[in-house]
Amino acid sequence: MKAIILLGTLKKEGLSNTAVLSEFFKEKLQQKNVECEIIQLVNENILPGTYTNMGAGDAWPAILEKLAAAQLIIFATPIWWGNHSSEIQKVIERLDNIHDEILAGKPSRLANKAAGIIITGDSDGAQHIIGNISNFLNAIGLVLPPYASLSVLWEGQKKGAAPTREQLMEKYEKEYSKTAATMVEQLMKYAQ
Repeated sequence: MKAIILLGTLKKEGLSNTAVLSEFFKEKLQQKNVECEIIQLVNENILPGTYTNMGAGDAWPAILEKLAAAQLIIFATPIWWGNHSSEIQKVIERLDNIHDEILAGKPSRLANKAAGIIITGDSDGAQHIIGNISNFLNAIGLVLPPYASLSVLWEGQKKGAAPTREQLMEKYEKEYSKTAATMVEQLMKYAQ
């Protein structure tokens, strides 16, 4: 089984809470023999638009091929002003072409794949983001199992805070291992 984590951090380099939580979750997947790749979206040349291929140099078509080959797709985002990141919004906009194909009577290229959502932040907003992303995932044929979200809202992740990678991993391991393990089990169970 293969998983792709679409990492929506806005940081091209340096410590990212969302990247560390994604690495934590990747470890949980690998413990169940799930091959996992994290795609850091901000480092990819994903052109703006709502079609599968927006022209020369567009990295999206190759990423979409990876999604089509995976059984599990996870959207990982920080919270910014109560919403998911602009990088995750770009992915939603690029996946809109699949919705157009469904409306034209074609089957979804991502049908029956299991999807999950990972969120980091320092305050409320996770439920709103889960609702928005879940609505979109449903519209393009992805299955969102019960218990398929992992949200860590903690003041230690606020903008300007400087936890170390080790401190983040320690917190995630101590407080979120059971939630992450349940999410992995659910994703594997519902992927077809």
